[in-house]
Amino acid sequence: MTDTDRTEHLRPRPRPGRLALRATGATVAAALVGVVIGLGFVQVRYDDPEPATAAPPAPTTSPAPPKPTATPFGAKSNGSHFGSLRDLLLPATGDYGLGPDDGSYGNDTELTGEKLKAGLDDDLVPVPKAQQEKLRQYWESLHVRGIGVRTYKNRLNNLVVGIKLHQFNQQEVQKMNEYTAVFTGDTGLFRTGPAVPGHPEAHCYLMPAAPSAPIDRMECSAAEGDLLVVLNAEGVAPLPKDAIVALLTQQLDRLARPGASV
Repeated sequence: MTDTDRTEHLRPRPRPGRLALRATGATVAAALVGVVIGLGFVQVRYDDPEPATAAPPAPTTSPAPPKPTATPFGAKSNGSHFGSLRDLLLPATGDYGLGPDDGSYGNDTELTGEKLKAGLDDDLVPVPKAQQEKLRQYWESLHVRGIGVRTYKNRLNNLVVGIKLHQFNQQEVQKMNEYTAVFTGDTGLFRTGPAVPGHPEAHCYLMPAAPSAPIDRMECSAAEGDLLVVLNAEGVAPLPKDAIVALLTQQLDRLARPGASV
């Protein structure tokens, strides 16, 4: 056995129970947006309110306390979404619970445009000065409102999915989604993924992988108004592509316009 063979033999193999979202370096949409939107992963986490303590029964003559009003969210007819990105993200219910942290994002996070912009200068330090002002101008042209991130893990513990909602200028959202479709389809670097019925603007592609690889990865991108939706999935091969497409379909249906939910 050569040293190379010995190294390969000792290299740990991925196990189904320890799946975690990993940056593949091939998510074109996320990479393009990340140049200016992902700078400075300043997180704004939503802390769930403490459970209400049961109050003593009120006298029968007292009026019933008002019920809390849910914050509305949805989409206007012009494609502009309202409400928090955390509410616009598909809930982790049914066959899925919250998954592992997606790097610095966490597993249930909203990053505001204001917070991202606050860290812009620090993150532009490594960029040549001649390009810094161009990036700042491009940032301003995007009118970034924020990024919402949520990860999901199925009950069988063999599939992890992450969904990101990038909210910015609609025209740029469309351009980036179209460019991703062309890039992943024309370069020959990616394997063709499944179609998403009812959502022709969505496209999926699989990461390069050896036929015998125990873990496979698929990514999808879609434009819905002012939201660029990026889904990445990692699981035991062969991937349950139908289940992943169903999850993406539910997310896109949730963002459909016009409409609102409470």
